[in-house]
Amino acid sequence: MQILKRLLRWILILAFTGLLLGVAAIGVAYWLISPRLPSVAVLKDYHMQVPLRVLSADGKLIASFGETRRIPVGIGEVPERLKHAVLAAEDASFYQHPGVDWHGIARAGWHVVVSGGDKGPGGSTITQQVARNFFLSPEKLYSRKLTEIFIALRMESELTKDQILELYLNKMFLGHRSYGVAAAASYYYGKTLDQLSVAECATLASTFQLPSVVNPLNSPKRMIARRNWVLGQMLENRYISKAEYDQAIAEANNASPHEPPIEVDAPYLAEMVRLQALDRLGNDALTEGYVVKTTVLSSRQQAAVDAVRSGLVEYDHRHGWRGPEAHQELGADASNEDLERALAGFTDISGMEPGIVTGVAGGETSIYLASRETVKLGAEQMAWARPKSGTSLLKRGDIVRVARDEKGNWQLTQIPAAQAALVSVNPEDGSLQALVGGFNFLRSKFNRAVMAARQPGSSFKPFIYSAAFERGFTPASIVNDAPLALPDPSRPGGLWTPSNDDDKFDGPIRLREALVQSKNLVSVRLLDAIGVRYARDYVTRFGFSLDSLPSNLSMALGTASVSPMSMARGYAVFANGGYLVTPYFISEIDDRDGKPVYVANPARACRNCAERLLDTRPPGPPPPAGSVAGPANAVAVAGSTAAPAAAGSIGGAILPADAHGEGAHPPALAPQVIDVRNDYLVTSLMQDVVKRGTGAAAMALGRDDLAGKTGSTNDHRDAWFSGFNGGLVATVWVGFDDFSSLGKGEFGAKAALPIWMSYMGSALKDQPSTVLPMPPGISTVQIDRYSGLPAGAGDPNAMSEIFKVEDVDRLRNQANQQQEDQDQQHAYDIF
Repeated sequence: MQILKRLLRWILILAFTGLLLGVAAIGVAYWLISPRLPSVAVLKDYHMQVPLRVLSADGKLIASFGETRRIPVGIGEVPERLKHAVLAAEDASFYQHPGVDWHGIARAGWHVVVSGGDKGPGGSTITQQVARNFFLSPEKLYSRKLTEIFIALRMESELTKDQILELYLNKMFLGHRSYGVAAAASYYYGKTLDQLSVAECATLASTFQLPSVVNPLNSPKRMIARRNWVLGQMLENRYISKAEYDQAIAEANNASPHEPPIEVDAPYLAEMVRLQALDRLGNDALTEGYVVKTTVLSSRQQAAVDAVRSGLVEYDHRHGWRGPEAHQELGADASNEDLERALAGFTDISGMEPGIVTGVAGGETSIYLASRETVKLGAEQMAWARPKSGTSLLKRGDIVRVARDEKGNWQLTQIPAAQAALVSVNPEDGSLQALVGGFNFLRSKFNRAVMAARQPGSSFKPFIYSAAFERGFTPASIVNDAPLALPDPSRPGGLWTPSNDDDKFDGPIRLREALVQSKNLVSVRLLDAIGVRYARDYVTRFGFSLDSLPSNLSMALGTASVSPMSMARGYAVFANGGYLVTPYFISEIDDRDGKPVYVANPARACRNCAERLLDTRPPGPPPPAGSVAGPANAVAVAGSTAAPAAAGSIGGAILPADAHGEGAHPPALAPQVIDVRNDYLVTSLMQDVVKRGTGAAAMALGRDDLAGKTGSTNDHRDAWFSGFNGGLVATVWVGFDDFSSLGKGEFGAKAALPIWMSYMGSALKDQPSTVLPMPPGISTVQIDRYSGLPAGAGDPNAMSEIFKVEDVDRLRNQANQQQEDQDQQHAYDIF
């Protein structure tokens, strides 16, 4: 008995000594590790990584940028059934333990002993998992485990249980780039948390341990088994009733990928926003939950996308079938799996679905689509592509494209080889209304709307005419439309011999008619008369850089290097009364809490503002780049003098605190670069271009407020139309990226104008007529249609024309002098 007592005493002594040593060891370990422990106070205001979201002006989603999917939610937004599912799966005693489950740690330690060092289950509580995920690496080291325990204990002393659970539910990776329960619910089920069933809550809770392996998409069988175990734990812990358990167990796995619904088709704009956000906000732009509100209206953007795509398809069909996209030899017994493998490398492009021809018989072609649907096309659905000869259009194994028409019927189609761009801006402040940089962003990320430097052809002539009107020419001035040969050593024969598009000459012609008919030789003579140097300096008033303008007479034919965006900016000067606005596309940037960190304050035309009426400065060249603050999100425009503001500067922004203050900020005034009367004269000429000239097809829109100009270049490499009314400007370009010819007859009126009409018809639908009123200093005079001079009473050739008032007396004197000369000549003729 004494021996037993003595043995028991030694056991107690040893146990107590071991306990003391253990406590001492833990104390020493804490003393050594504590200086290196991170402060858990940062978790009280921790910002989860949230993607950047880009919205249209009417609040629709354009794009989301970021490596992770995350939708942070407060603990109050998490339904009880989801909390219970997570607790049942991960830490049922979470609200009872002090941050560490000593029993779990003991079990883990015993497992290490009996397994010979295998570091298996770690017995980590939710608090420990939060500590590990925020502060530590996933390495299985004893030192890391000890540090994890100390951090967890410190977290429990400084944070509430709900705060810790909220961090856990938002931080954890749950598969497929989804972080946090809200993002996982959205991706797997397309639901918000309050819409989840008990079974779906258990499924999400099942993904916490091995999210890349056990999730409802990658391993549904393993996930069902794990889900049912979680449901059993919920029942055992009395979180759900037996009836709820039975119902949840019977529920099928209905998970499927749910990407955030992109509501506005504007990928080129989205990329522009991403780059500007990075420039302004730095690397945090894609992780701090910023929301960028653009100036683009979703309805106008969709109209632009539809116009560009339909216009390119129409052009492509005019030039015929280029043949199948590819060919795959098919065996006689090819299965659907074989067909799907043949189509594996082809994706839907702008509604053009890939398919493989499986048979041609009886005038019908059978096509198996990538969507696992078989369609049959008859001769009518392929009429545009069918060759004139009797040869077969398609054969078995050809990979082609089909698309639905307006009635929903399948038609044979092909991806256009040509490209196009459309830019639309509000002339009042330069706010972007729509932008399309090409047929399809996935096929080509090159943004032709702002990056392409192309020759504008005749659409550049209005700028030359504006310069001429500033030098004393009038809409009635007579210029000879006749052949011209000028020295040019770089050309064969040493001569430059420009010509009109139709190679016809009309002789002396008024400038109004010359622009309406797009007479090249008149523009060359006009530029020669006012001087190339003067014209180049003058045209920079419209926002073009001097370097983009050729220093010779070819500038009259539109040989400058410009982008569609810069052309839209230039035409906005005509649309708003003579003011140079800078295109911008970001109206506001809000932080994750909805507070604005940037609000655009663009320079405006503001013709009737009190500040504008008090501005007595005469029109002139715009201030040099950098001398005034420009919009911080100024676009990269080929040929633009506007320099983007440095990242982080106020630039074109107003202070967020005053963002919505009524009248807190006077409007920023855009520089007036041309006289309003000059503007009125040039616009009047471009209105006639639409009414009866090369842009006459636009009259089909049934509006009386449109003005614009077509443009074509040598060999039809570029087709343009730029036009406007008082409230909207749009420029359309069509061409090939490799500068190939669009084909004979593909002028701006044929290739570009239909796209412009489709967009403007939709954008201006139900909008009232908007034109600039006739400004003071403009006079309407009867002129002789042949001489362009004021007509005498009873002149049968009289017609109305508009002039600057100071030109009228000069022209009348010129008419009187001409009459005197004629009378004197008649007197001499008597002898």
